[in-house]
Amino acid sequence: MNLESENRKKLKEFFGEEYNSLKNYVNSRIRETANRSAEDIIQDVALKLFSGADRYGPINNVAGFVYRSMRNKIIDVMRTNKPTESIEGESELADLVEMLDQSADNHPSEKMIGILKASIDELKPQYRDIIIAIDFEGYTYKEIASETGIPQGTLMSRRHRAIGILYKKLNKEINNNKI
Repeated sequence: MNLESENRKKLKEFFGEEYNSLKNYVNSRIRETANRSAEDIIQDVALKLFSGADRYGPINNVAGFVYRSMRNKIIDVMRTNKPTESIEGESELADLVEMLDQSADNHPSEKMIGILKASIDELKPQYRDIIIAIDFEGYTYKEIASETGIPQGTLMSRRHRAIGILYKKLNKEINNNKI
């Protein structure tokens, strides 16, 4: 049997037997959102591995090879910028407005929510990503740190800076437009 068919056979057998284990592994590393699902990640990795099976040397440790590829793909997914459409949760936006504008006695206006949404979109990607991850997607600093390798303190500092920027922008709008 040639190398190409041997590697493909090993990969096919492994994916067939271990699909649920792979899915659990990926789910333990990331939360599913509209942009990231365990099955999508597994399929992307499988496609890449099968399409390049003939370029690899003999795969002796299939499990290690596949899991390392999965881990690398998860890291790639976590590093990509999330599209700003994920800032759609009106209740989360309202909560963030109330947190930033502590002088508000009533519920935040639609205009204020729109301003906040636009302000979040204008943030640097690293600041926008941490606001989205913590305040909208419900990640903890510990989860983000373990998935990205960025220290928790750095993540906290980024969020603190982002909140400060948003606070200044909202106060400026309140003072200029009497919202």
